[in-house]
Amino acid sequence: MGLSLSLAPFAARLAPLVGRAAPSRSAQVGWLVDTERAGFIWDAPQRLRTAAGGPRHAKSVTACPAVVDHEARHFVVPCPISARLRIAVDPKTGEVNLANADGDRASIRTRALGEMVKRVNAREWRHPRCPIIQFVTPYVFVSDDPVHMSQFPPFAHRREPDWPGLVIGGRFPIDVWPRHLMWAFEWHDLDRELVLTRGEPWFYVGFETPDPRRHVRLVEAERTAELARYMEGTRAVANYVAGTFSLFATARSRRPRRLLTPKI
Repeated sequence: MGLSLSLAPFAARLAPLVGRAAPSRSAQVGWLVDTERAGFIWDAPQRLRTAAGGPRHAKSVTACPAVVDHEARHFVVPCPISARLRIAVDPKTGEVNLANADGDRASIRTRALGEMVKRVNAREWRHPRCPIIQFVTPYVFVSDDPVHMSQFPPFAHRREPDWPGLVIGGRFPIDVWPRHLMWAFEWHDLDRELVLTRGEPWFYVGFETPDPRRHVRLVEAERTAELARYMEGTRAVANYVAGTFSLFATARSRRPRRLLTPKI
């Protein structure tokens, strides 16, 4: 008796895959510096590397696949300025006073520093005795792939002296919500200064895709007219609604097919 083998079940499974392009092994993420002033102080993000050169031993930490995969998914954004900042809270009014501790010896003018850093209203602090300041940065990250970006403190960098508080992180989808990043700092020890050094790690960014095996390829992006128009929809929306994440569906419905144009 002969053996009859039907290929119909296999053909049915393969049919939806016919003509479909294989997914890229990496997601493309663009970064740009969106400013018309002092753009050269904002350096390019660099891949996180905690060791110089290759591993000195086959079992070295730098050869560990988990460590290598972790660092490959994080990028370092360097600090644009050098400054020593001092903060004080008026006990009667609760007003926060931020001072340029180096005064006339500072490499950054006090007026320019005041344009970069903003004091968060005390009613918006997480803790009543921990003021929050925010630096407005011109960094924008964007992707045409579904990508979430997280902002972290520079956890793999040790500094002396350490910062007197915490860098506040955040996470959002950069394919739907490309916007200027903020650097938010929660000041816990008011008796100590916040020392920033140009070129040192300021914060990290990490990226996630729906497929956890997929890596990210970071490229410098063009500030196209289409991207600029779309970004206008994200500006200052927190002044009008309580939860900006509720606007993602609207943003997605109005999104052009392409936002990321790599710079040549």
